[in-house]
Amino acid sequence: MRQLLRNRTGQIGIPCILMRGGTSKGPFFLADDLPSEPKARERVLLAAMGSPDPRQINGIGGADTLTSKIAIISKSKRADAEIDYLFAQCSVDRAVVDFSPNCGNMLAAVGPYAIETGLVQAADPVTKVRIHNVNTGAVIVATVQTPGGVVDYEGDASIHGVPGTSAPVYLEFSSIVGGKTGHLFPTGRPLDVIDGVEATCIDVAMPMVLMKASDFGISGYESKPELDANKDLIARFEAIRLKAGERMGMGDVSGKVVPKVGLLSAPRGPVPAGGAAITSRYFVPWNCHAAHAVTGALCVGAAMMLPGTIARQIIPAPAGPFADLVIEHPTGSMGVAMETTGEGEAKTIRGGSFLRTARLLFAGEVFVPAAAWGDARLVKAA
Repeated sequence: MRQLLRNRTGQIGIPCILMRGGTSKGPFFLADDLPSEPKARERVLLAAMGSPDPRQINGIGGADTLTSKIAIISKSKRADAEIDYLFAQCSVDRAVVDFSPNCGNMLAAVGPYAIETGLVQAADPVTKVRIHNVNTGAVIVATVQTPGGVVDYEGDASIHGVPGTSAPVYLEFSSIVGGKTGHLFPTGRPLDVIDGVEATCIDVAMPMVLMKASDFGISGYESKPELDANKDLIARFEAIRLKAGERMGMGDVSGKVVPKVGLLSAPRGPVPAGGAAITSRYFVPWNCHAAHAVTGALCVGAAMMLPGTIARQIIPAPAGPFADLVIEHPTGSMGVAMETTGEGEAKTIRGGSFLRTARLLFAGEVFVPAAAWGDARLVKAA
């Protein structure tokens, strides 16, 4: 176990590595370096990130939902995984750390982190890391470029929302249906009407409420700043989201960031041969994602593949059980490959895969006030 040092100013240094994963960024911690008691752990994470504060000036958060994310990593005891990945979304301006969602973008950095920290032994030229997402129970296989047994961050892969190019990280998702609710369609049907608006309530990698942008009087091609400034829009779909959460068996979701909201519209770019494309504005949930969450793209992609959904009112059915899909978002687009099984009403999602990138930013200690540690603030033994 790493030793935590308490300095003379009453602060505790916690080892962490800051990494970019996909279009997100945040600190990665070993679970053993954080308090085991949930409330103490939450206080420590809020202090580390500098929340609540719109600028997160007193911590290492980036004053944006995409840069206020946390990954907590440990060795997995499961036979089908090497690593346990617990994701936490730290609110910027509220004292809230939410462990209910997942983040597929941060997931892209879990494999490199596990190799860098010696939790997984690197192979040559690539290393496959089986990752158990504690939030959802899904197991994801990450393929990391490791020529000569060393993580390579340089390459020719590019993703919209991140400048430049990097080495690719391939993510293969399976067992992603019903991770939060236990059901593909938690309400029992692919289409509901809530407050007079048609919606698909679906749980694939991320519980979502999908609706047509046109039903809210918008095109669906608006920019993030335009959508964030449209408070009437957000208030209207938030009322629907709360009712959808109840119907999905998730209870009162007023203080939770799931289910997410997706507003869909027809694509403006090219459609892949044999596949499909759609435009999505993904809300997290009270402001628009600058790009698109990976888990959210899996969920939207699932709706594109399945009959009777909102997505299928907008686009034609992709051909066959395998399809390459394109999800257009505010800063470009992202591709996802989806696989289904079954036919008709029995049709369901077998899995999906993505290409993402990651980067190691810095390694060291982040300091938090000893008071945040609470009763467990004493220095740990090495």
